[in-house]
Amino acid sequence: MGRVTESTTATALADLSPAELEAFLETQRTAYAELRERGLKLDLTRGKPSAAQLDLCNELLELPRGHQDASGTDVRNYGGLSGIPELRAMFAELLWVETEQVVAGGNSSLTMMHDCLVQLLLHGGPESPRPWAQEETVKFLCPVPGYDRHFTMLASYGIEMVTVPMNEDGPDVAAVRELVTDPAVKGIWIVPTYANPSGSTCSQEVASALASMETAAPDFRIFWDNAYAFHHLSEDEAKSADIITLASGSGHPNRPIMFASTSKITFAGSGVAFLAASKANVDWYLGHQQFASIGPDKVNQLRHAQFFGSADGVRAHMARHREILAPKFAAVDEALTSALDGRDVATWSKPTGGYFVNLDVLDGTASRVVELAKGAGIALTPAGASFPNGHDPRDRNIRLAPSFPVLDEVRTAMAGVATCVLLAATEKLAGVQG
Repeated sequence: MGRVTESTTATALADLSPAELEAFLETQRTAYAELRERGLKLDLTRGKPSAAQLDLCNELLELPRGHQDASGTDVRNYGGLSGIPELRAMFAELLWVETEQVVAGGNSSLTMMHDCLVQLLLHGGPESPRPWAQEETVKFLCPVPGYDRHFTMLASYGIEMVTVPMNEDGPDVAAVRELVTDPAVKGIWIVPTYANPSGSTCSQEVASALASMETAAPDFRIFWDNAYAFHHLSEDEAKSADIITLASGSGHPNRPIMFASTSKITFAGSGVAFLAASKANVDWYLGHQQFASIGPDKVNQLRHAQFFGSADGVRAHMARHREILAPKFAAVDEALTSALDGRDVATWSKPTGGYFVNLDVLDGTASRVVELAKGAGIALTPAGASFPNGHDPRDRNIRLAPSFPVLDEVRTAMAGVATCVLLAATEKLAGVQG
């Protein structure tokens, strides 16, 4: 988590006298009125790749060359439920697992997560005494702030969500250890590398603790959503913890199920998703998947294998993404620092990877900031979206997604967001109804 540093020029809003605060409020109202007059129409709601990033992958539109994979299989036909061997091997290297532990699927890792959750509810996992749906209560641990789509998936099945703090080194281990003594707690969501939205990375020590800790539920699962494992914003690349080896070594080989995809690497709507897990979990997944599919889109998998060429090809491709994304994240920090530094009304992350900036504003003002931004033509993710059921008890958290707009639009949008943060904070401190 980044922090507002001391400034030699700006004064913390809470230190202003009533008269100074009133004058500052009028200044911010004027600035906001001018912002509205610009007629902006900017969108920072979701972490979508920009057109420039998608253009990096246009060669995919001319692939594949030929129609046979490395094993000689005709990819135009049925079969191959686990995916083509060369792409599985490529991503096995990137995800630190063996090829037989990888399933290459369709275009969405979220679909794979959903399939796993549903199969656990309907059938249970390898160690389950019964299907999860037959339990009186099913609970999942949800590190917060976290990924809203994880939470809405759980909510859609009536699974109770229990929050734990997401720290700089991953989920709060002490909180998790206490909660897993409840046999109703069946799993935990984790975005381990450049977490959505905090940007934190799960350390090897935290991952080891999660992999090895005793849980009351024998079929406790770690849904390890490694969505941003390769999405570095600097040359100081975070290394994902090797959760599958850690779990195997601690006697819980089936605990983690890892997910990844090329959705923000190639074409967002037509990439390839991956599941990686123990052999028992892979067999369990494919054993149920065989009733839902005769095989994935192997033509798309072959074009991806040819496009990348190797694991190093993936790494080189992501360096090109970094050249586009890094300036946008720098622009977010520059705009927030310029306007908010020293005002003591906001903190924000300075991620070294991933797709988001986590902005915490003055307690009780996040919803107002989002409302003000909307009024100025700047669409933000709803306040509280990074919490289960969209409820942030402190109403302070906002997820910023600067990837999609062009750089100048990011600068404009973030200057506008900073204005909204200052106006909302000043209203709050002055006791003025917005």
